[in-house]
Amino acid sequence: MTGVADHTETDIRERILLTAERLFREIGYTKTTVADIAKHLRMSPANVYRFFDSKKAIHEGVARRLMGEVEAAALAITQKQGLPAADKLRELLAAVHRMNSERYVDDSKMHEMVAVAMVESWDVCIAHMQCIIGSFATVIAEGVEKGEFHVADVPTAAMCTCSSLVSFFHPQLIAEKKDMPGPTLEQQIEFAISSLSYRPAR
Repeated sequence: MTGVADHTETDIRERILLTAERLFREIGYTKTTVADIAKHLRMSPANVYRFFDSKKAIHEGVARRLMGEVEAAALAITQKQGLPAADKLRELLAAVHRMNSERYVDDSKMHEMVAVAMVESWDVCIAHMQCIIGSFATVIAEGVEKGEFHVADVPTAAMCTCSSLVSFFHPQLIAEKKDMPGPTLEQQIEFAISSLSYRPAR
């Protein structure tokens, strides 16, 4: 019986998050209230508060859910077999950029949610970036093992790779960079891979 109850609670939490995300997209995070979410779910605000103790908690749940989709896609790429590490890293870096652009930058209302997350839910953002950098490290370590990449410190190389592409990953920076001169995503990825592949002459 406990399992059924737990499953039902999980379903309700998911419905709250899906409804919140839809309203964030339609009317914006700031304008959306817990009462709005409850009304669309045909439940009382008090019932919503049984599952999330504040609007911020709902916001963090939506952010985790969206970021989790990017993390799952990144993990799937790291687990691909038969690809050179450089090709896998190209696909991984491009996927993170594409998914962040689709989820946040091309949608002004979701961009607002990201801006709030940077202020109110920084720990959620940090955990996400650590996960993404970890996926970069996995592929870089694979490249080192195969002799494709030549770096002594894989974790640092992963952080530097992320930093070199931050303007293509960070939703706010992607939006700001859209019409500014600079390297393309492909050029920046090739620069990062060249840095990892470089072997000093002896």
